[in-house]
Amino acid sequence: MKLATFAVPSPAGPVRRIGALAEGWLVDLQAAYAAYLARTDPGCEAERLAALLIPDDMVAFLGHGQLGWQAAAQALEEGLRIEEAFGRRTRYQLGEVRLLAPVPRPRVIRDFLTFEGHMRNASRALGRGGEIPPAWYEVPAYYKGDPDTVVGPDADVVMPRYTQQFDFELELGMVIGRRGKDIPVEEAHRYIAGFTIFNDFSARDQQMREAPIGMGPSKGKDFDTGNAIGPYLVTPDELDVTNLRMVARVNGEVWSEGSSRGMHFSFAQLIAHVSQSETIYPGELWGSGTVTNGCGLELGRYLQPGDVVELEVEGIGILRNRVVRAVEG
Repeated sequence: MKLATFAVPSPAGPVRRIGALAEGWLVDLQAAYAAYLARTDPGCEAERLAALLIPDDMVAFLGHGQLGWQAAAQALEEGLRIEEAFGRRTRYQLGEVRLLAPVPRPRVIRDFLTFEGHMRNASRALGRGGEIPPAWYEVPAYYKGDPDTVVGPDADVVMPRYTQQFDFELELGMVIGRRGKDIPVEEAHRYIAGFTIFNDFSARDQQMREAPIGMGPSKGKDFDTGNAIGPYLVTPDELDVTNLRMVARVNGEVWSEGSSRGMHFSFAQLIAHVSQSETIYPGELWGSGTVTNGCGLELGRYLQPGDVVELEVEGIGILRNRVVRAVEG
C-alpha cells in the first residue's frame, strides 16, 4: 500500500486526511471506511468508528496496529468502488490535493550512517584521508533530530542564515509500525510500517565547526524545515529495499545516482540494536544515512537559494523541495 497524508480544500481552510494511492486515485481512507461500515453494518455509527480507527494523523493510525491496517484495506477497496459517502468524497485525483509529509510529525527522528562509501568519501572531503573509525563497523551509530522540523513534498526549505555550504542528503527513510523492546533481528521486519524518501538537509560549514566537540551535529542539522520526507509511505510488501535505484537532481541536473544496496547494517539490525533496553514506538522515522555519492559534500557542490532539489527512489516516487533564503528580521 502507498500511504499519504494530504490536504483537501474546504470553506474553513485545508483539511488534513490520510489516503492510499491506487489505480490513479488517492482514496480518503477515513471517508471510504465510513462508507464501508455503513454498507456492511447499517446500524453502526459509521463516521465515528471510522474516525477512531483511521484518524487524520499517521502516527495515531499506526498506533492502532493490525486493526488499523485491516480497516485501511477495506477502505481502499470501498473507495475505488464509490465516489462519495456522508457528504464527503472518498477519492481524489492527485492534482486536486496537496501532498504533505506522510508522517507530518514523527514521534522521533533517528538518522544513521550505514553506507561505507559515503563514510569514506565524506572523510576525504573533510581532510581525514578517507579513514573510517573501526567502531563504525561494529556499532550502528545515529543522532536524533527534531520532529518539528519535518516538511513534505514541494515545501520550501529555508536555508539558515549562518551557512554558506548548504547540502542535501539522499536517504531512505523507514517508519516504525509497532511498539517493541529487545527485538531479535529475525523478528525485526515485523516492526516496519513502510519506507519513504528522506532528505536530511545540512549546514556543512556549521557541522564541521561543531564536530570536534563530539556532541553531535547540533545546528548543523537543527533548523526549521531541515528534514523533508515523502511523497509516500510504501509498505514493505510492495518494496524490496535491498537494491533500489536512487537519484538526486538539482534544477533538473543529475548530481548523484546511487542505490540502496550495500547498507552495512540492515534495517532489521538497526531495530535490534536500538530496541536493546529501549521501547520503540509506531511513527518513529529512521534514516538509512546518505547513500554513496548522495550529497554535495562528497561532490564538492552546494545548494543556493532558488535551487530545486529532487530525490527520486525507485518504487516510492519523487521528493521535490525548493531552497529559499531565510527572511531577515
